[in-house]
Order: sequence, then structure tokens, then C-alpha cells
Amino acid sequence: MTRRVLSAAAVLAVLGCSSDTPETFEVTLSSNRTPAGLHSGEPFLSAADGRVYMSWLERTDESTAEAGHDLSLSVWDGGDWSAPTTVRQSDRFFVNWADFPSVRPGPGGTLWAHWLERGDQGGYDYGVRVVHSLDGGATWSEPWTPHDDESPTEHGFVSMVAGESEVGFVWLDGRNFAARPDGTAGSREMTLRYRTTGAGGEVGAEVELDGKVCDCCQTAAAMTNAGPVVVYRNRTDDEIRDIYITRHVEGTWEAGAPVHDDGWHIEGCPVNGPAVAARGDDVVVAWFTGAGNVARAKVAFSSDGGGTFSEPVVIDDGNPAGRVDVLMRDDGSALVSWIERTAGGDDSDTERAEVRLRRVRPDGTASPSRVLSASTAARASGFPRMVDSGHGSYLLAWTDASEEWTRVQVTEFTLDEGE
Repeated sequence: MTRRVLSAAAVLAVLGCSSDTPETFEVTLSSNRTPAGLHSGEPFLSAADGRVYMSWLERTDESTAEAGHDLSLSVWDGGDWSAPTTVRQSDRFFVNWADFPSVRPGPGGTLWAHWLERGDQGGYDYGVRVVHSLDGGATWSEPWTPHDDESPTEHGFVSMVAGESEVGFVWLDGRNFAARPDGTAGSREMTLRYRTTGAGGEVGAEVELDGKVCDCCQTAAAMTNAGPVVVYRNRTDDEIRDIYITRHVEGTWEAGAPVHDDGWHIEGCPVNGPAVAARGDDVVVAWFTGAGNVARAKVAFSSDGGGTFSEPVVIDDGNPAGRVDVLMRDDGSALVSWIERTAGGDDSDTERAEVRLRRVRPDGTASPSRVLSASTAARASGFPRMVDSGHGSYLLAWTDASEEWTRVQVTEFTLDEGE
């Protein structure tokens, strides 16, 4: 399916800049004590009602890499982080730089958390576990598994989206990699699936959103006026792996369609999923592509709930590693973050990078890029996450992998903007 593209300031949008008078766009960083300890990673940020929730994984025994982990949670109220609490402790977590747990607010003041749990066969035998809290994270429910399938295959890359009375879960599901009941080989095609649940235990039907998607790119989801939207990296029979969107409209999930026809032909998964944000009918999607053997990070806007998108804006500075995140603001503009490689040369230099930020408006006008943090392009640095704090500032969480150990770091930043 080809998605109609809306008109925009085409040339300016493709270049990601404007020839108008330069806008003031400065970032002020302030130190923010991290609640995470050494040997921590995989941070996730969410926010509601002036409170920011950060989850992460932290080894319970610093002396051995084979130790168990805590899924930890801390809450920031605009001043400082609360003492970390433990959502779950286990030596069966599937711990991976790209497939990480999360904690998000849900309807009625609930909190929802997910993690990944290894099966008995090891490797990529793992499943999704979900819990919720009715008391701000002090106690948690018994785990629930959104997928009916129990085959020893991959189930992960989860996104959550909160409705008025329920929470929806999106995940990549590898059940087709398992042998069929008659002993013949499965199709070995990754599927994209969705299911809802409520705090009272009511569970919706499991729905297949797409029968063939990229194997290990993150999913992302957001709520629009019409209902939830899910963005993901698709996979065609010709190995084109572009970013697609599917929408839940009037009780039905539409067939996935490209946000933009990049035409990225790649035989394997790039492990570089999209990000999405929405306000009302306005939707913004950010993503990474290597189409034409040129690395690019892009963003595109929709004003009709994801039905159509503008021409994409290139937001990187020429050498992106991707790993994007995006926030939509009250004025309709978006803040997009990504990892930009900063050096080449020997093996150590090639990993040097920065987390950068750019503001983009729906008409294609983009601010200069600004540096939020030093980082690396190594896998251990993971996927930086952003959130609007609700206090006139933003928070960024990332994994510092510059030492022999890793540690989740956090910074608060504010913007100085003008025309």
C-alpha cells in the first residue's frame, strides 16, 4: 500500500533547515543526580501529572555479570529523585541493550510495567510479563502474559499505549519460528501483535497487526483522538524494511502502510526502531534509515491522525547512528533526539558519539542541532529516552558506557527559544 504524501516546504524539509532568519534555539543543561547505581542500563522515561517515572535494570551483584537484576523504579517530582524501589528482582530477565523493560502511567492513576523473561531453552526463548500497581508502585500485581503463545521463541520489543479504561500492549511475536504441530518448519516470519487489558483483569482479544515485520526493531505506539496508532519497521518479500504505521479506527485495525517510501533494502534487521508521539489528531514519527547506503535520521508529521504524512525532514548532522526519540509539543512542533557519531579512525574512535537534539516544525523548519550529552555508538549505550517533565523542562536518560562499567545517567534541560 502506498500512502499519499501531503505537501510541505519540500526543499527545506528534505534539507532539514530553513533559509529564513535563524531562530534562537539554545539548550541549557543542568546536572541531575541519577538514582541508578553502577552496572545499570536500559533506562525508560514516562510522565504524568508533574511526575516523571524512570525504570532501569541494575545488577544485584556487581561482582559477576551472571548475577540477577533488579527492575528498578524512581520518581522525580521536579526537585529530586525518590529512593529507588524494586518492581521485580530476577535472575531470569532477558537483558538486552535494544529490548528493554518499561514503566508507564495508565488510566485512573495506575502504573504499568513490563519486562522480558527467559525461557528454559535460553537464547531467544523469552516472553513478555506485565504487572500493574494501584498505589504508585508500592506494590505490584501478579505477572500477566499478553501472548497466548508459549513457544520457545522471541516475544518482545513491547510498546504500551493507555486508553481511558485500559492499556494496550504491542509486541513482536516469533511463534512462526517454531515448528508446526505436524513437525514441519514454521514460516520463520516475525509478526506484530496487540492486546488490551485493564486493572480489573479484563482482557481483550489478541490481534495480529502485521504478519511479516522486521525481526528486532523497537515498536512504538501513541494515542490519537481516533484511537491508538502503532509504528514499526516492516519487512517485504523483497527485503524492503521501511517504517510503517497501522491505526485503530472505528474499532478496526487498518493494514499497515509506509510513513514514507524510503526503499531501504537490507537483508538483516538494523535494530533501530522508530518513535512516535501524538496530540489530538497531530502525529509525529521519527526514524532511522540506510536507504541508498546513506544513513539518515528523519521525522514526518501528520495532521489527520496518521492517515497521511508530510515529506520527511532530515534531522541528523551527516553521520547518525539513529536510536531516535521524539516528543510533540503544545505548539505542534517536535523535539527529536538521536545519536550522532562524532569521530572515525581506529576502533575506539569509531564509537565516539553525542546525543543531539533538534526542534522541527510541521512546515519543515528545523532549528540548529544541540548536544545533550556525550555518548558512544556502542551497543552498550542503548537508546536514550526523553520526556517532558511537566515543570517547564525536559529530562534525558541514557546509559553511560564510557567506562568498564555502565551506569544510567540523567540530565534536565530547558530551551531558550525565539523567532
